[in-house]
Amino acid sequence: MITTHVLDTALGQPGSGIEVSLCRQHESSQDQLGWTSVSKGITNHDGRIPGWLDDKPALLPGIYRIRFELDDYFSKLGQSAFYPFAEIVFRVENPAQHFHIPLLLSPFSYSTYRGS
Repeated sequence: MITTHVLDTALGQPGSGIEVSLCRQHESSQDQLGWTSVSKGITNHDGRIPGWLDDKPALLPGIYRIRFELDDYFSKLGQSAFYPFAEIVFRVENPAQHFHIPLLLSPFSYSTYRGS
């Protein structure tokens, strides 16, 4: 299971209304790497996407990417986005484990960690 949430550390509140996509890396033609969409969602009032993967196939081992679209979020706050999006790329070796990948966000920085 992969879950995520966004915390706006500058405002001290969850980041709501942020479009988020999850993709899995795959090999495409001529040994190039590409991405396959797994799921998309928008963070709720708590900065989370409930049921994000409920109707999706089981996870496979591999490299995954979560992309957070930040332009609209900061625009609604009346701020210019220094980072128009943030991408977090991580490895899933054991799909039976829970991978919680939060984004800590402010207008000029972001960070992440593997949560529980």
